[in-house]
Amino acid sequence: MQRSTSRILTTHTGSLPRPRELTRLYALRARGEAVAEAEIDRLGRDAVRAVVRKQRQAGIDVGNNGEQQRDSFFLYLKNRLSGLGGSWERPSRADIDRYPDFQRLWSEQHASKTQVSALGGLPKAIGAVRYLDARAINDECRVFKDVLAENPGVFAEPFMSAPSPGILATAVRNEHYDTLANYLAALGAALQVEYEAIVNHGLLLQIDAPDLALERHITYKDRPVSAFVDFVEQVVATINRALVNVPRDRVRLHVCWGNYEGPHDHDIDFRKIAPILVKAKPQALVVEAANPRHAHEWAVWNEVKLPADKLLIPGVLDTSTNYVEHPDLVAQRLCQFADSVGRERIIAATDCGFETFAGYDTLDRKIVFKKLESMVEGARIASKRLWR
Repeated sequence: MQRSTSRILTTHTGSLPRPRELTRLYALRARGEAVAEAEIDRLGRDAVRAVVRKQRQAGIDVGNNGEQQRDSFFLYLKNRLSGLGGSWERPSRADIDRYPDFQRLWSEQHASKTQVSALGGLPKAIGAVRYLDARAINDECRVFKDVLAENPGVFAEPFMSAPSPGILATAVRNEHYDTLANYLAALGAALQVEYEAIVNHGLLLQIDAPDLALERHITYKDRPVSAFVDFVEQVVATINRALVNVPRDRVRLHVCWGNYEGPHDHDIDFRKIAPILVKAKPQALVVEAANPRHAHEWAVWNEVKLPADKLLIPGVLDTSTNYVEHPDLVAQRLCQFADSVGRERIIAATDCGFETFAGYDTLDRKIVFKKLESMVEGARIASKRLWR
């Protein structure tokens, strides 16, 4: 994994806006309606080509396929895992529960959108969970690599993402395994197939683990903090086991409190989970750090020691607002982190993805890439200050 040896590198956390027609087909399929899979495949491949070009135009150093061939950052696994069936609806979020008027407004806004739901119609684990066939992930990697070959030198490094066993354990309700530990173990073994496939194709692996912060105000909202901290420790241990055959310098771990514009006044304090997160095997930690609820937590890195072999990839763009951050603000944020952990161990990123579920977007598509351009310019400004 490259370091920022002479300037601050830039990246993002994975999902980028999908074409409207592709989103429509994903939404129809998610509702159980018949769709032409060949058309989804064609549109997905075209979307990968387009999104790679857009990242290049924005100046992104470490880019990906924009998750264009997936309908969400984890629900795509419904077709790749055994043992899933039925449906259920996720619990509401603690921060939204306390504001009924906001909850109504939030529900109305999303009810009118063509999207894949992040809360309803989710599958359950009703049998043994195993990875069915590695062809799907290998095909996805090959499509991305073909596009990279068409655009030589487009990225300093390419990456692809796969979900944490923890987000599956909480979003895919367990009705088969006798304990959470056994359920996590099965999920970790299944996801190990994807983790290793991505790395074997020469790509960096990003493990998306919003569960390591988000689940405090969803699954664990009515339980003590200690129970959630225990969950975080179990998930990190599961991730480490699943990476047994993967070099640590080929993996980064993304953690966030949920990619939505809401109060977030029930988010767990980063200080309570940071000491556990730094024990995860991935060399880099990608952490939400730009929005108004977490922008102050750069100071945590003056208290929690980042191990010498690890990199920090802080979010310097808020992915839930159409504000375009000023490059000078981006530069200030990057310099704060560089002062805490060192300039060569910082890579600029976004708080989360821009469309983690197809159609689940609140930002104008052009503004998304304008924000990325602003981040790139901010990284240039910070680099001039840090390497003068």
